[in-house]
Amino acid sequence: MELSALTIKEAHQKLIKKEISSVELTQACLDRIEKKDKDINAFLTITSELAISQAKEIDRKIQKGEEISILAGIPSAIKDNILIEGLKCTAASRILENYLAPYDATVIKKLKTEGCLILGKTNLDEFAMGSSTENSAFKITKNPNDLEKVPGGSSGGSAAAVAGNLCIFALGSDTGGSIRQPASFCGVVGLKPTYGAVSRYGLMAMASSLDQIGPITKTVEDAKIVFDVIKGKDPLDSTSVEPKISNFKFQISNLKIGLPKEYFAEGIDSEVEKIVKEAIKKFEKEGAKIEEISLPHTEYALAIYYIIMPSEVSANLARYDGIKFGYSVAKPQINTDKRQINADTLLDVYLESRERGFGEEARRRIMLGTYALSAGYYEAYYLRAQKVRTLIKNDFEKAFEKVDLIMTPVSPFPAFKIGEKIEDPLSMYLSDIYTVSVNLAGLPAISIPCGAIRNLPVGLQIIGPPFSEEKILEVGKIFEKL
Repeated sequence: MELSALTIKEAHQKLIKKEISSVELTQACLDRIEKKDKDINAFLTITSELAISQAKEIDRKIQKGEEISILAGIPSAIKDNILIEGLKCTAASRILENYLAPYDATVIKKLKTEGCLILGKTNLDEFAMGSSTENSAFKITKNPNDLEKVPGGSSGGSAAAVAGNLCIFALGSDTGGSIRQPASFCGVVGLKPTYGAVSRYGLMAMASSLDQIGPITKTVEDAKIVFDVIKGKDPLDSTSVEPKISNFKFQISNLKIGLPKEYFAEGIDSEVEKIVKEAIKKFEKEGAKIEEISLPHTEYALAIYYIIMPSEVSANLARYDGIKFGYSVAKPQINTDKRQINADTLLDVYLESRERGFGEEARRRIMLGTYALSAGYYEAYYLRAQKVRTLIKNDFEKAFEKVDLIMTPVSPFPAFKIGEKIEDPLSMYLSDIYTVSVNLAGLPAISIPCGAIRNLPVGLQIIGPPFSEEKILEVGKIFEKL
């Protein structure tokens, strides 16, 4: 077995038994990146020297007989919208092409404290806006299972890095499905925690009421290991909370699983539906109760999401003005193309910098959000959307009075061809139809591989009530065994 294909737990066991060194494990991942990433394009930045120096430190501790944590010496990859001090953090956008992070995100501090290694930063859709990782300003990431297909998005680089065994695990961010959908497309595990369970400090804000950092791993057990390290209240993030301590114990025969009829309706690929339903039947065979439920406001979720998210995007991305940091037409030394720049006034600097710095999808969402928040439209769009968001949240609350968990597909179809949907934004947005409701309601959910269509993985989504990560992870582990 290739060392880079190990899980966190397997690698940890080999490290503490001194069967391998952290340097060997790290070098195996770096060799794999050198060999495979020219085809996959998962990484934007590779930090070989940093990773090897971190690995040597862990090896010294092991040789001295010191106890190490389960993530010590484990090579990871980080989505390039999460800050790591001293490293480039571009959010896959030209506007931040040369931006160096001045501090560590809270999740990075926690990983570093545990002795976790960082191999580099992974590609994404620009500012996490997209479902295919085709909207990056720098490269298109490809699905390791089929290089003609997308890896999903926006955490496509992280999911592809894990699926391609370029790292042991990765971090992504999920605003409307950006961890779960690429995990499903690439055939790995992706956990979107409850809103507030993991600090967002040091995550480049896209839509602040929806964004959440989470792990992408090879197994559910690994997802739990990483989540347990990064979770918790952070004084630097006022939306973070201390997770409730849960002594969750259950028998599968007592489990009640809800199947929302709205998620198995028109539009889903028949083979995806069949694979997901067969996966759920495995629980039924073990004694779980399966019940059809209704989430009646699901039909509005995508429309609501694409009002609330761009509105928050337009506010959050206003800071990139070509003055304080990032790309600016006021700095002629980085304007390498031959187009005439007329930046005679401050307004010209703003407009030209943003037009040239942001890609097409980012500009589209900024304009949508600006329109939705503008005078005369705020109440008709944004305020109304927030009211319907409450109804979606209420649907889930009522459902969880009847069932313990909800199971659905992650996406209505498997990974699609590169270029297939990029010219049709509405068609692309539909790939988030089963994931956005979870973000709107602030719930935890996990994507677990449950089968494949023509070598293209299909993911099962398990959704739980707020702060029930322990429950969905435990059920996920049972599914892997089944």
